[in-house]
Amino acid sequence: MLATMKTEISRADVLPLDAYARDRKALRADVVAIKRNRRVAVGPFATFYFENYRTMWHQVHEMLLIEKGGEAQIEDELRAYNPLIPKGRELVATVMLEIEDEVRRSRTLAKLGGIERHMFVAVGATRVSARPEGDVERTKADGKTSSVHFVHFDFTPAQIAQFRDPAVQVIVGIDHPEYSHMAVMAPAVRTALAEDFAA
Repeated sequence: MLATMKTEISRADVLPLDAYARDRKALRADVVAIKRNRRVAVGPFATFYFENYRTMWHQVHEMLLIEKGGEAQIEDELRAYNPLIPKGRELVATVMLEIEDEVRRSRTLAKLGGIERHMFVAVGATRVSARPEGDVERTKADGKTSSVHFVHFDFTPAQIAQFRDPAVQVIVGIDHPEYSHMAVMAPAVRTALAEDFAA
């Protein structure tokens, strides 16, 4: 069984591809169940997918299985995905701006430059602002943003304690001038995400 509290995927955690392929169906069903309580829809087309060791472990193996790049690819994937595993005082999310129509998507993304700096998690009366992953600039010089963003939410110990208190409301939101929406985090999601914080 893979540990759920680990904060980094090591080379030793990577299965041989034949072993992963053999068990892929069961492993996929397991991660789908995990992801069910790690998702928050904010507004009509933004969805926050909160990552952890298990979701990133699965992603690494999927990339290796699809691309078959060998040992060199393993190191590349670990470098890419380990930063997206929470380290004990943060939540980490992949935020997808999901617009099916290509023309509408292009037009909308052109108006959402810098949206990654307008994402937040509100815990009671305090707000935790998003810290975009620094691997790639997600907003281009012309102001058009990407449809995929990777963001960190860095919590203080007091905010972690409040997050764990069911009497305190937790809200996930975006306050961009062209996209301003909020969603209350469901209790099942809070329970799952609370495990991302160190004791």
